Amino acid sequence: MTNHLYDGLLANASGERLFATIPGAKPRYYSYQHVSDVSAKLANQLVALGVRPGDRVAAQIPKSIEALMLYLATVRAGAVFLPLNTAYTAHEVSYFVEDATPRVFICDPKDTAAYSDMAARLGSRLETMGVWQSPDEDAGSFLADPDGWSNEFETVPRGQDDLAAILYTSGTTGRSKGAMLTHGNLLSNARTLVELWQFTQDDVLLHALPVFHTHGLFVATNVLTLAGGSLIFLPGFSNDTILEHMPKSTCLMGVPTFYTRLLDDERFTREAAKDMRLFISGSAPLLAETHAAFERRTGQRILERYGMTETNMNTSNPYDGDRRAGTVGPALPGVDVRICDDNGEELKRGDVGMLEVRGPNVFNGYWNMPEKTAEELRPDGWFITGDLATMAEDGYVTIVGRGNDLIISGGYNIYPKEVELVIDEQLGVRESSVIGVPHPDFGEGVVAVIVVDTQPFDVELLQRSLGEKLARFKQPKRIVILDELPRNTMGKVQKNVLRESYKDSFA
Repeated sequence: MTNHLYDGLLANASGERLFATIPGAKPRYYSYQHVSDVSAKLANQLVALGVRPGDRVAAQIPKSIEALMLYLATVRAGAVFLPLNTAYTAHEVSYFVEDATPRVFICDPKDTAAYSDMAARLGSRLETMGVWQSPDEDAGSFLADPDGWSNEFETVPRGQDDLAAILYTSGTTGRSKGAMLTHGNLLSNARTLVELWQFTQDDVLLHALPVFHTHGLFVATNVLTLAGGSLIFLPGFSNDTILEHMPKSTCLMGVPTFYTRLLDDERFTREAAKDMRLFISGSAPLLAETHAAFERRTGQRILERYGMTETNMNTSNPYDGDRRAGTVGPALPGVDVRICDDNGEELKRGDVGMLEVRGPNVFNGYWNMPEKTAEELRPDGWFITGDLATMAEDGYVTIVGRGNDLIISGGYNIYPKEVELVIDEQLGVRESSVIGVPHPDFGEGVVAVIVVDTQPFDVELLQRSLGEKLARFKQPKRIVILDELPRNTMGKVQKNVLRESYKDSFA
């Protein structure tokens, strides 16, 4: 028996062929042989720390090639990888660690003091991890002796139904949900995307996405690894670095913000993009105006697709064919999609309803949440996405809204209830309603509308308190004080009225 995901991803690996370039003052280069050797070293260390098949390995560490190798090492060891957003506060991380009970929790060396008591209280082994061969940074305990670990490791056999990762996504009740993703979920999706998007070993991907998120970790990395191509592995997005490395690349996967920022830069021209064969956008809606402006500037059409933490990718505009602005394309091969009413009955084409998906990409359920799993995952395999959509006669899907008021800002999911619960805890706040409104850079910006008990109210104090308890991307960009929140006859807050009232907040 093989390790379904690891062996599958490395099936086209070719020894000394380049896997990744890490730019910098002293560039670093990783071959596919390095991938094998380094992931083996890290897998050996995980096993020495007591990690056994099925154990969780949690990591909140900055983006680095070492972080990517830790993911592969965890899979090789038969364990379950749990990447955590680097913007999460200690308050947020403690929930994930308590819920998932990882055998090992790995953090940035600078965060040791913030997490040592928590790890001890929750029974997780705390390790730190920085970057190898970086004289300006602390490599941390996990990388303290890289030469002391063997580059030989007997990869642990795992089947397609075994868990490979848990990714947390916020819940509409304020409680985050751990989506359980199997070896089969991840490998099947990668195989489909390699074929659909025509990736080969000649491709070079500009990788500027974070690696704690489905988009950067599973879509970008898994697809290029499976194709046997290579990465230009950047710490994040900036116009300067993207434009510098674009002539040596063939493709870019990004969020809409990447493309709006490039279009704002006069250096981004048709000539600058001439060697690129593919620009892909996801994680948030791409405005039709951005799609059209990009085509005018470069002569190329962005390929927009649609996915979720629980499912990876579900639909995609075609590589060859009509990349239709404002849509996310038809279903991927092997994936079924349908538009349903509140009772789960399929609607006719063109009607607005709830988008449901089914296929080998759909997750196993939510960790420790059988009731929530039963609510959102039907017995026959259909997953209720929470997104409102329409489907054209030819199968193209258009996302028109979100039934659960989800906010997507800069590609990150934000569930209003989670933010509202934190705001409502603050002294002097009677109640709150959190909404997303159009934002020129982030797609949507968070606005908190609050009712307070006394005036004057210290808004700055509230903002500082939220900064200690919420990741930056979840924090309101504007706070509005009202005498009362608008409600319908049933007493429900009318968020549609608030969104209309404050739609120009960031215009």
